Amino acid sequence: MSEQSPEMDIVHLLRKVTVEFGLRQAEFASRHGMHPTDVRALICLLDAERAGDDATAGWLGAQLGLNSAGTTAVIDRLERLGHLTRSRDPRDRRRVLMTVAPRAVELGRSFFGPLIDDTVAVLRDFDESETAAVRRFLSAAHRAVTAIP
Repeated sequence: MSEQSPEMDIVHLLRKVTVEFGLRQAEFASRHGMHPTDVRALICLLDAERAGDDATAGWLGAQLGLNSAGTTAVIDRLERLGHLTRSRDPRDRRRVLMTVAPRAVELGRSFFGPLIDDTVAVLRDFDESETAAVRRFLSAAHRAVTAIP
């Protein structure tokens, strides 16, 4: 068995975490009659809400890398399942905005809550410099992943 650098150990650990998280997302989707892309869509919509950004069908399609037909299928499916709502933008009545329904938030929290709680508990044991290092590393890893052509 060959030795690897501490950096590669961390890269492989990050891969292991992302693979497992993807498996949990697929499991959540399956349990609730969704496609894995539906879960990704809900995550995008929740992220937009946290950032205070408007979420339109065009925006969601761009986030998911889907054409308009694929985006419409995801939105219709999530709306049919009661996981999102569509409403007219009060500032521009031509636009339709989407938000995650409370039911979907509750489902997500019941499934992913223990993972979130455990992760937050670990981070609370870190001092400010350790937390900053984790944030810096994950931000850089995210930039690297999104830069892949």
